[in-house]
Amino acid sequence: MAAVPGVSGAKGKQGIITVTVDLNAPAGAKQVRLWIPYPMSDEYQRITDVAVQGNYSSMGVYREGRYGASILFAEWDAPAPKRTMTYSFRVMRKEASAKDCSATEHPVSREEFSLYLSPTRRGPTDGGVAALAARITKGKTSVREKARAIYDWIVENMHRDPTVKGCGLGEVTALLASLGGKCADIHSVFVALARAAGVPAREIFGLRLPPGQEGDITGWQHCWAEFYLPGTGWVPVDPADVRKAILARKISLEEARPLREYYFGAVDERRVEFGTGRDLVLTPSQAGEPLNYFMYPYAEADGTPLNEDLYGYNIGYRIFFREM
Repeated sequence: MAAVPGVSGAKGKQGIITVTVDLNAPAGAKQVRLWIPYPMSDEYQRITDVAVQGNYSSMGVYREGRYGASILFAEWDAPAPKRTMTYSFRVMRKEASAKDCSATEHPVSREEFSLYLSPTRRGPTDGGVAALAARITKGKTSVREKARAIYDWIVENMHRDPTVKGCGLGEVTALLASLGGKCADIHSVFVALARAAGVPAREIFGLRLPPGQEGDITGWQHCWAEFYLPGTGWVPVDPADVRKAILARKISLEEARPLREYYFGAVDERRVEFGTGRDLVLTPSQAGEPLNYFMYPYAEADGTPLNEDLYGYNIGYRIFFREM
């Protein structure tokens, strides 16, 4: 049987995260711009001791317009041999849980939650997605029942594909054919199916915290999901971590049952939330096309994207963690 993630109560997980940037940008570029996810405090995490330094010309914190994601933005407005920045903050994180769903469920307001019921460029809610969502949720009448049916279908039918780069692109139509991907892929499928079934849902993008005391976590980005249960609020789910455990520990679905139950309604404290949103126009606006999602730094030089792909590992950033 798989062990349920440790629930650390008041202690939680805390430490210092440091993002170092040595931008791989042309020395002769007249304008270089950088956007970095900027986590905010909420009921599950406390962000303090923020420090930013570098040789930038200007810097500020902004909020994206539709979903409210926070952004650390820096600009270099003249040619320079090096463009550097160090950004650090202390995070105190606790388990997020909405296991008590005993409140009376109210009807979903499609007007109020229209943003979280709408399709995205890579997450359609019509055609085959709608037909599959209808089959999965047949006979289910409540929001919770529909969300649970979709969650169970994903746990039972999808798998983690370790060959996918980063967290995946969340191309739902292709994923429903392959049934394999990483965390952003699996949760994009959850969100698309939920929305098609009339359940408000969203991906949550963030960063894992390591089990040890310190380390390089540059590639530790993680995505999970939430659905909105009227009368209760946003409920976290992470079927991708169930599938990851099945692959990593070489356990069966039955052996993973404790994890399967835990990750419907809760996520562990070893993660930092950045925000949500797909097809994003950042603030200030980028020159490139809308971002699929904002979980990795993004940069441009004279209006040309420097990221070779969504993940931008080529632009010259590292992320480190030190436990406190």
